[in-house]
Amino acid sequence: MSLDASNMRKVREIELCWIPLSEGTRLAARIFMPEDAECNPVPAILEYIPYRRRDATRARDDLTHPYFAAHGYASIRLDIRGTGDSDGVILDEYLKQEQDDAVEVIAWIAKQPWCNGAVGMMGISWGGFNSLQVAARRPPALKAIITVCSTDDRYADDMHYMGGCVITDILAWGTSYFGWMSRAPDPLMVGEDRWRDMWMERLDAMTPVFATWLEHQRRDEYWRHGSVCEDFSAIEAAVFAVGGWADGYSNAIFRLLAGLKGPRLGLVGPWGHKYPHTGVPGPAIGFLQEALRWWDHWLKGTKTGIMDEPMLRAYVQDSVPPASHYDVRPGHWIGEPSWPSENIQSKTLWLAPHALGETPNDQTTQVVNSPENTGMHGGEWCPYGMGGLSPELPLDQREEDGKSLVFDTAPLTKPVEILGAPIAVLEISADQPNGLVAVRLNDVAPDGTSTRVTYGVLNLTHRESRETPKPLEPGARYRVRVQLNEIGHMFPPGHRIRLALSTAYWPIVWPSPRSVTLTVFTGASNLVLPTRSGRAEDAEIKFAEPVTAPQTKHTVVRQGKVERTIGQDIVTGETVHTVIRDDGNWIIDAIGVEVASRKEVRYRIRPNEPTSARMEICEACDFAHPGWRTRVEVETALSSTPDHFLVEADLRAYDDDRRIFSRSWHRQIARDLV
Repeated sequence: MSLDASNMRKVREIELCWIPLSEGTRLAARIFMPEDAECNPVPAILEYIPYRRRDATRARDDLTHPYFAAHGYASIRLDIRGTGDSDGVILDEYLKQEQDDAVEVIAWIAKQPWCNGAVGMMGISWGGFNSLQVAARRPPALKAIITVCSTDDRYADDMHYMGGCVITDILAWGTSYFGWMSRAPDPLMVGEDRWRDMWMERLDAMTPVFATWLEHQRRDEYWRHGSVCEDFSAIEAAVFAVGGWADGYSNAIFRLLAGLKGPRLGLVGPWGHKYPHTGVPGPAIGFLQEALRWWDHWLKGTKTGIMDEPMLRAYVQDSVPPASHYDVRPGHWIGEPSWPSENIQSKTLWLAPHALGETPNDQTTQVVNSPENTGMHGGEWCPYGMGGLSPELPLDQREEDGKSLVFDTAPLTKPVEILGAPIAVLEISADQPNGLVAVRLNDVAPDGTSTRVTYGVLNLTHRESRETPKPLEPGARYRVRVQLNEIGHMFPPGHRIRLALSTAYWPIVWPSPRSVTLTVFTGASNLVLPTRSGRAEDAEIKFAEPVTAPQTKHTVVRQGKVERTIGQDIVTGETVHTVIRDDGNWIIDAIGVEVASRKEVRYRIRPNEPTSARMEICEACDFAHPGWRTRVEVETALSSTPDHFLVEADLRAYDDDRRIFSRSWHRQIARDLV
């Protein structure tokens, strides 16, 4: 739904504004503001990301920034140094240079004649990360932030590692980063005399940064940098943390609410990696209206009632049959006035042979050694493409359950609502010095279908510390704690709660160096569920329907497609999981820029050979307008031996079909108890 233009201020758009930095670098911004802002200064909102404000994010930007401008804000979309049309080069994620630039930019914004000196910062994913990181630097003009689908802990909850395990998004995202940051600036923005030199400078500086990420397999200083959980007290600005259960980043919201001491709110819906006003699975909500309430309160001093809302508003999802995509998840909104909440009670279920019960049983042992292709029906670690109806969610878990050790409750006699992070406390032994355990919490319907509710993984060498892992002593008994991802879910009567344990979870998690057999001591192991009792106030949690500024008009040149297939060679047993995301070709009508993007990912593994795991990616993107056409192609691969990771990367760049750059990398990186 588009916004009602009545009673709104007329908006002036500045397609390109150069923001100067003290050492001479210029950053490229696109700015929306009220037409009369220089006579009647307004607060400013900054979104600061590397994804090309001119073209690549234009459709998304046009839904939000003009909306804020029409309501009395200068809304600024800024390209990070070395990206889009900004000067310089980018060398990695979230470097200190990026933060330094932001601090300087915020001071510049606050001094402009159209700004009243109050600044907010917002963003999703990268922009959510750096909103938190810059808030921790305390620039004086920064009063509040909105951080969407982000993290406070770059090691624990980002696309590199999970529970001390390597997750394959380290290459999937790393390849996209490799291609995104290699793209050319637009000569119409930076000048015909500069753009090629700027592009070559970027290409010459490019390295496969995912190899760097693989070199830091422990939670060391590399990951502590930019992780605001290291010192929550550094953040004094008000924080609105937002995310979705289908996203890979919802855990951070709960830590931020618990760790921050200043003003803060949390919002969690059913969505994937999307802003809530375009959220999928639905229901999408009127998030721009909520954001406006937040900004009006903190940047204008207007009483909007936003801080009278519960500290946490979350969507508790109803039970549904498993599917790779949902347009809408049924459920209901709830509110908690504080987090952690006194309304959450721990319910302990004890493991018995193939059962979960409320009292501990005599101790027995059960053994699991999962095929290495266990996890093929697990979906994506982070569903980035939900808005394109991409099939990224977990399928029916029965096949995975058959490769796992499972423990079920009896059919429930009453609903069980959970909100928070389930925890599996397991007493185990292993036959190898290194291994992992994947823990899934499933909702099993009377017909046997098994829907994954949430999951977690643990590299067992990280059982005591992410900083100083220790190998296992084969045969020794250990007590380990596996925290699953935060979730809001309602198990209905007649369904069973299932705990499933496996020693593999491919292709989300990279396999252990060798096949591992785990022994589980059932009588000493348990599952702790964060159960919740409904509150009468829950019925008061409501949101308006989504509204946005008018959508960007575009012309489709070639339709895209999304495919996800799983095939198996019946001779070798190799399973190949192929994902194709082809966004097609389209022209942005207002600026005449044509964009094309395609990515293909293949995951290969044989069931009894962890070192057969191999991941291969091809990605290409084109940008063009009359007289200008550029293309970047990236090919990457990741494989391993018991002792090393093997990284391959190729980068090629084309100027009007003429190859102007080509470079290859081959790296061998020692495995460090991973």
